[in-house]
Amino acid sequence: MEKLIERPYYINMISPFIGKNVIKVLTGQRRVGKSCILKQLANKIAETNADANIISINKELENFAFIHTHDDLSKYVGEQLKSGVANYLFIDEVQDIDGFEVTLRSLQASEACDIYITGSNAKMFSSELSTHLSGRYVEFPIHSLSYDEFLVFHHLEPSNQSLRDYLLYGGMPYLTHLPLERDIVFEYLQNVYNTILLKDVVKREGIRNVDFLETLALYTADNVGNLFSANNISKYLKSQHVNTSPTQIINYLRAMQNAYLIQKVRRVDINGLRMFEIGDKYYFEDLGLRNCRLSSSVQQDINKLIENAIYLYLCQQRFKVFTGQMSDGKEVDFVGLHDDQRIYVQATYLMVDEATRKREFGNLNAISDNYPKYVVSLDEWTSGSNVDGIQHVHLGDFLRMKLA
Repeated sequence: MEKLIERPYYINMISPFIGKNVIKVLTGQRRVGKSCILKQLANKIAETNADANIISINKELENFAFIHTHDDLSKYVGEQLKSGVANYLFIDEVQDIDGFEVTLRSLQASEACDIYITGSNAKMFSSELSTHLSGRYVEFPIHSLSYDEFLVFHHLEPSNQSLRDYLLYGGMPYLTHLPLERDIVFEYLQNVYNTILLKDVVKREGIRNVDFLETLALYTADNVGNLFSANNISKYLKSQHVNTSPTQIINYLRAMQNAYLIQKVRRVDINGLRMFEIGDKYYFEDLGLRNCRLSSSVQQDINKLIENAIYLYLCQQRFKVFTGQMSDGKEVDFVGLHDDQRIYVQATYLMVDEATRKREFGNLNAISDNYPKYVVSLDEWTSGSNVDGIQHVHLGDFLRMKLA
């Protein structure tokens, strides 16, 4: 039997809903470990209820290729259900079944079984689920490994080297089966990247101009954390003899978002949290998938990687993340919202001079509320440092803090 490395953060989050009559939906990028979390949930149920009837369907396996539509799904599940015991249904990559929501709505309404599903396409969940299963499901975003999980999976201790490995290789769980060597890891990550781009973006979204999609993906990878404008990108691409419209750029960026390859961060006015119409930023869902497409080193891209890593951790801690702007034009890298909590984070590589210190701490000092504020860098002397109530934290420490 395959040995599963536990991810207790997610198991503990989902466990209170076991046995409740809502559909548990695990969303996230391909290969971030949704299938393993499903297996861990199934094992947890089997351990507490030896009579439980667990029905598992994995649409990535040839064994279930015959389930094409909701009719196929209803027929198969109906044959597997048992009377007199608790039935549990687990479906991996449910978006590959046409009309799946019809079957799930019927099963849930009749309380025939406790349902758990995963999917790798955000467009599906914003349409089929919200339209046909509104109020009947709870969503759990699953991300690639956090730095803390990376240490556990690879049997490493917190150190500058393990942090650099995380910034370079990212958090795809399967890497635990590979030596952390650049050529080997990047070969695997290239294959995952190509699968996401071709299967989850090109095929599912009906993309025609694949060459342009790849060019735009590379441009996005090289510009994580920069303010984006479709018009400016269009002008840049024209200078490279690539003609395309701002509308096509927006559509292709959205297609990559739907596959969870990249994530968009909106810009807000800090005082009123009013959304700005332009000036979004994009970050990669996994650092390794971003890095495997570029030839640059960790040191060359350190500022981008620090910022991307902070963004991912805020998401992993279930914050809604924005980039902030004040009325005088000063910017804050991240504003994180979680229930009634709010935090502000500035990211920088090193406090190289007084101008850097004034910029990073000064922008946060200009915010008048009393929510937690952090400056995150790679300065070794930051532990416990506090400037006017603003915590200065080393990146390795920040990525292991409990924030929410």
